[in-house]
Amino acid sequence: MSALWTLLIILIVLVIIFIYYYNKFVGLGNRIDNSLAQIDVQLKKRADLVPNLINSVKGYMKHEKSIITEVTNARKALLAAKDIAKKVKAGDQLQSALKSIFALAENYPNLKANENFLQLQQELSAIEDKVAYSRQFYNDNILDFDNSIKMFPGKIFASIFSIRQRPYLKIAESERSVPKVNFE
Repeated sequence: MSALWTLLIILIVLVIIFIYYYNKFVGLGNRIDNSLAQIDVQLKKRADLVPNLINSVKGYMKHEKSIITEVTNARKALLAAKDIAKKVKAGDQLQSALKSIFALAENYPNLKANENFLQLQQELSAIEDKVAYSRQFYNDNILDFDNSIKMFPGKIFASIFSIRQRPYLKIAESERSVPKVNFE
């Protein structure tokens, strides 16, 4: 009878451990999915501000059509992207195109002083910060998840539940290079 109780207690403890690890993996996976959704929200927010920015810039930069076209095309690519990798890539292209507009604004003092332009520039800057934070939050969640499935005893349960690693968001190779500063 004592052996039966011992076996029953061990079985109950194992079931509790299985439930704990399953719920842990599900919770961490949901947190990763949520952080991806937050990135998506910020990228969409940025894309939604672009038409307003373009409209405030158009009057000042009539001969700078190529930059306006580049921003418009980057926005379209972002809105058309279906998976997070494509959205991040398109978001990076849009960010680069927006930098061109802000650099050009330096040549147009009236535009630089325009209240709408300044407000949009501030909003886009705030969104860039949120995108950066959201990417960091996503990667932090990936780190927690990966640690859970690579460390003992989580590694055992991850293999039982067929849990696999998830990819980190990485910056583009072009953004890794150190900018060259020349004080001539």
